[in-house]
Amino acid sequence: MEFVRPDSIDAAVAALQAENAACLAGGATLVAMMNADLVAPDRLVSLRDVAGLHDAVRKSDGTVTIGAMRRHRETAEETDLRDGQLVLSDAAGKIANPPVRNMGTIGGSCAFADPAADYPPALVAADARLLLIGANGRRTVPADEFFLDWYETALEPGELIEAAILPPAPSGSVGSYTKLARVAGDFAIASVALVLGMEGDTCSHLAVAVGACGPAPVRRRDVEAELLGGGLGDSEIRRLADALADGLDPVDDVRASADYRRRVAPRLVRQAIGEAKQRLSGAA
Repeated sequence: MEFVRPDSIDAAVAALQAENAACLAGGATLVAMMNADLVAPDRLVSLRDVAGLHDAVRKSDGTVTIGAMRRHRETAEETDLRDGQLVLSDAAGKIANPPVRNMGTIGGSCAFADPAADYPPALVAADARLLLIGANGRRTVPADEFFLDWYETALEPGELIEAAILPPAPSGSVGSYTKLARVAGDFAIASVALVLGMEGDTCSHLAVAVGACGPAPVRRRDVEAELLGGGLGDSEIRRLADALADGLDPVDDVRASADYRRRVAPRLVRQAIGEAKQRLSGAA
C-alpha cells in the first residue's frame, strides 16, 4: 500500500485520482475497517498536512466555513458559531468520547455517513452545504441532498469534502442536538437536531431533523413551513413529530428495534422542541 501525504488541496485531489485510493482524515473509522479487512485501499492519501482544511472561518454575513479536517473537539468548542448554528457544536460535543473527539474530523464523519452519526442531522437542520472538490473542480451540495442512503453520499469517485458551510442563523434562534443512546458516547438510537426561532409566541424559524432512524436524516420542510407564523403549542409540535415519524425507515440492530425507534423518535422531537422553547423564553 502506498502512503501519500500532500500539502495542498490540489495535490490531494490529484493523488486521490489513483485507482482504489482513499482519504485518511482522523482515521477513526478507516483504520478500524482496514484492520477488520473490510477495505483494502492501494493508496492512502493523508489530509493531515493540507493547508486550510483545519480552519474555521466566519464571514461578515455570518456564514461559517468549517474545514473538513476540523476535529470534533474543535467544532464542539467553536466560538464562531452563533445562534442556531450552535446545533453543530452541540452535536460535536456528544460524539463518542474525548480520545475520539480529539482525533475524528467532520469531513471523515460525513464522508463515511453512518446513519447513526451525530453530524448528519445537525448539518441538515442547520441548512448547511458540503463543499466538494475533485478533478472537475468544486461544487456545493446541500446537506439534505448529500446523505443519500445507508453509508452512501453524493461524493463522486475522486472527490473529497473540503468544508462544511453553515449559513447565518436567525438572530436569537437556538440550535440544539438531543440524542438517545444506550450509554454516553455510543451511537444514537435516535437523535433530533433543531434550530428554532420565536418572536414572542410566534414561530419565526423552525428546522428539525431526525437521525439514526433510517438511511439518512429525515426532515419535513412542508410541515415546518405550515407552522411558521403561528403558535407552537402542544398540538403543533405533535403534528410535526407525527409527520417526521411517518417518514422514518428504521431497522433492527444491536442498539434497538425498529419499532422502538418509531415509538421514541416523536417523543424525542417533542422533548427537544419543548426544551428549546424554554431556553428561548428564559432568554427573553
